[in-house]
Amino acid sequence: MKHLPKHLRPRWRYLAVGIETWPDADLGRRGFQRALWYAAGNLLGDAGSADADLTLLSFSHDGGEGEAIVRARHGHVDDARAVIGCVSDVDGDPVGIRVRGISGTVRACEERYMGRAGGNSTQRDVAFEDAERSAVVRGDARDVRTGSGYVGAAAFDTE
Repeated sequence: MKHLPKHLRPRWRYLAVGIETWPDADLGRRGFQRALWYAAGNLLGDAGSADADLTLLSFSHDGGEGEAIVRARHGHVDDARAVIGCVSDVDGDPVGIRVRGISGTVRACEERYMGRAGGNSTQRDVAFEDAERSAVVRGDARDVRTGSGYVGAAAFDTE
């Protein structure tokens, strides 16, 4: 079977996505893809979801930070951004998702927008609510462990 000529092949755009969760969240590639498809079906409907053809090409998540590359059809970038913005939890864990950038090739997407996940995070004891508590520190953000889970705090809140 012959290949399609270049002018008839589908064109793609690649969205670099930054993912932020609580440090103890266990996100997987399959769960993230399922949440993406579910959000696309709810927002765009079955026909719109099929037209956008969102596919997760790469995914990594560790220690509360992650990144992914999502492929979308050329004319459906705005739809893809809206769908990504609608994903609020994955397998019951709340997530914060941000589109870092859009590119025409996977290589350019990786070179320009990826490689920031798994940054410098350290475990530290901080003073929070008049008590000494354990926290995961990433830059200016602190995820403080409380009795019911984690609380997001800034550096000013913990000193």
